[in-house]
Amino acid sequence: MKILVLTEKPSVAKEIARVLGCNQKQKHHYEGAKYVVTWALGHLVTLAEPDDYDAKYKTWNLEDLPILPERMKLKVMKETSHQFRGIEQLSRRGDIAELVIATDAGREGELVARWIMELIRWKKPFKRLWISSQTDQAIREGFAQLKPGTDYNRLYQAAVCRSEADWLIGLNVTRALTSKFGASLSAGRVQTPTLAMMINRETEIRDFRSVDYWLIEADLGSFRAAWRDPKTGDARIFDRERADSLKAKLQGQNGRIVQIQQTEKQIPHPLAYDLTELQRDANRKFGFSAKQTSNVLQRLYEQYKIVTYPRTDSRYLTSDMAPTLAGRIKGAAIGPYAPLAAPLLRKPLTITKRIVDDTKVSDHHAIIPTGEAVSLAALSADERRLYDLIVRRFLSLFYGPCRYDETKLTVDIAGEKLYASGKVVKQAGWKEVYGANDFTDPDREESDTDDDASQLLPQAKEKDPVTVKQARQLSRQTKPPGRYTEASLLSQMEKWGLGTPATRADIIEKLVSSDTIERQGSQLIPTGKGKQLIELASEELRSPELTARWELELERIAKGKGSMEQFLSGIRAKAVELVNEVKKSGAAYKPHNLTGSKCPDCGEFLQEVKGKRGRYLVCSSRECSYKREADGQLTNHRCPQCHKKMEIHTGKSGKYFQCRPCNVVEKVDNEASGGGRRASAKANRQLIEKYSDQTGLGNSLADKLRAAMQQNKEE
Repeated sequence: MKILVLTEKPSVAKEIARVLGCNQKQKHHYEGAKYVVTWALGHLVTLAEPDDYDAKYKTWNLEDLPILPERMKLKVMKETSHQFRGIEQLSRRGDIAELVIATDAGREGELVARWIMELIRWKKPFKRLWISSQTDQAIREGFAQLKPGTDYNRLYQAAVCRSEADWLIGLNVTRALTSKFGASLSAGRVQTPTLAMMINRETEIRDFRSVDYWLIEADLGSFRAAWRDPKTGDARIFDRERADSLKAKLQGQNGRIVQIQQTEKQIPHPLAYDLTELQRDANRKFGFSAKQTSNVLQRLYEQYKIVTYPRTDSRYLTSDMAPTLAGRIKGAAIGPYAPLAAPLLRKPLTITKRIVDDTKVSDHHAIIPTGEAVSLAALSADERRLYDLIVRRFLSLFYGPCRYDETKLTVDIAGEKLYASGKVVKQAGWKEVYGANDFTDPDREESDTDDDASQLLPQAKEKDPVTVKQARQLSRQTKPPGRYTEASLLSQMEKWGLGTPATRADIIEKLVSSDTIERQGSQLIPTGKGKQLIELASEELRSPELTARWELELERIAKGKGSMEQFLSGIRAKAVELVNEVKKSGAAYKPHNLTGSKCPDCGEFLQEVKGKRGRYLVCSSRECSYKREADGQLTNHRCPQCHKKMEIHTGKSGKYFQCRPCNVVEKVDNEASGGGRRASAKANRQLIEKYSDQTGLGNSLADKLRAAMQQNKEE
């Protein structure tokens, strides 16, 4: 008898089949003496659509809502049905006695497998492979320690609750808003509160009124000191006359040091990466989107097998991993990491609670290197950057804290107190891994400060005299809160429990694709459509507290502490409430993207919408199907800053390229190229034909043209 192994992707199936000795490749599976390894293609099964329950739901009508099936049905996804049929046929083989679920070890991976099992009517025993890396050793150990499949029933229930809740809330509210207001308005239990947070930030920025203030700084020759209010400790002065008076009062005056405080401080090493923290770092340092980080990380995990399971929410390791850590360091000790790993390998590792803590690991431990051999030259630039972050963070775990002396001086000048501080590194500790010379704690949010804490202070003692060489009055303005970047938005989503590490990137991408937010450089900006959507959506659905409560309840269900039935009953009641609220709404929707042009077919105004190849003009009337390309189609010309495809426009000075995210503009060099820098194949042929018709010099020129074009292709 044989065991059927179900993986989530063909690439994973191929690797597991190789390790298990399944060398016979078939259309839908690999087969060996003991195992048959097959694969899904992500989700092969999904929740049925409304029109699968009743054909009337093909048309979106407000009066048909809410749609609340008594029992949610499943259906095979049409585009991947061939693979589902292949799995179904395998399940019916008489020599298959058992199933091993080897999909991704998480909530969604469990759902992928269980839904397939439900539709193929699997009744035989099944077990669960639960591993945190794709190395050969991890796969072998995992199959030697398979878990009973029923141990993960609660995880499956939580996954079902998440999926059905998204259907019941998202589908009903989206249909209600779209039907009510005659526009494509997408809402959901996670995306709507995420968008609402961004709209609230925009409101804060819009309503912010900048205020002038001044700082007073004294140059004392060997160091600088700043004035602070003796009552509040605030360095800001909002009264110009007071600032002028203080500057004049201090100018050229003598004073003395009245207090010296010197303390040794330390910054412990940062915690290991979970997915969200890695996405934040990659966005801050490289400008990666959260989705880009997830995709690159998945390749490092799946294809190269050099990092552990990506979709984790833990920043700690488990105690059973402690014996493997030295081996992982040794495996990572190549190239620029060798001199950093060498001192760690010369002595026993110091393993603290900041590294290993079983109580702070849920389904998966933090993201660290697997210890597998890696060729850095084989990695792409993006893969290399992300791997560098992971390896350096891992190595830093075993270095000591960064220690430094912090000195604070208090100076009395003309009856005013001024303060100076300076820091000197005593032991770089974990900062050696990064070559950094700053004092930022990577696990704390950055803060704006005018303090010059890095200055070197002189050797001094109390009562030493000082003289003001120059008093400076620094003009400043209060600043509004910054717009969200992907890094800061991920932090807020994590803070409010919106989504999971595995889903947050997709939520951001969904908001972008639905045209409710857009990327402008590193910032995420709500669109006019997004602002109107939030105004039309229920106030309760906009609140992150509601979704956070739902996410917490899903976690409780996964741990066996919550009730699946109670959760879904509450979701159904909330869907009814939210739909009724839309029905009663007296608000109106005005398309944010109307142009001044009118439709030639019906006379209604045209709207500008984004498509895969650029922007289009479509009729605003739902009964009219008029559509044409707008100025600004995408080309293959790449932005020199973000390397994305640029649009081509026509202006007063001719054609030019523009990158929407970065707003970089470049003039089109060659009109014959159709918008590119190189001549098109058609233009090349025309040139050759033109000069080939001539004799003598013409033929020679044609040969040179051919040679030049051949060289151009080779380059």
